[in-house]
Amino acid sequence: MTDTDPDHDTGDEPTPDEMTLDELRSEIREIDSELVRLIARRTYVADSIARVKDAEGLPTVDETQEQRVMDRAGENADRFDVDSNLVKAIFRLLIELNKVEQRERR
Repeated sequence: MTDTDPDHDTGDEPTPDEMTLDELRSEIREIDSELVRLIARRTYVADSIARVKDAEGLPTVDETQEQRVMDRAGENADRFDVDSNLVKAIFRLLIELNKVEQRERR
């Protein structure tokens, strides 16, 4: 397992270079499904955080925490050799969508 291919098993599985176009597209479909599942899970947890904030009278926005999330996103991007700006843009979008949902609930 390498940092740039975190799920590749060194067993008998073909590498992406050995896969057909249909196999590669199937792999992308599986990854896309997993990404949506993880976004749904993250959204659920963010909703739970919003309920706790509301119950405790805390503000919707916590810039310090947002910065921690963005820093972690950048570190993970570097760890997996992915464009840091792309990863941070995705996380910024997720954070902004969560904030909109939190504001709508209040």
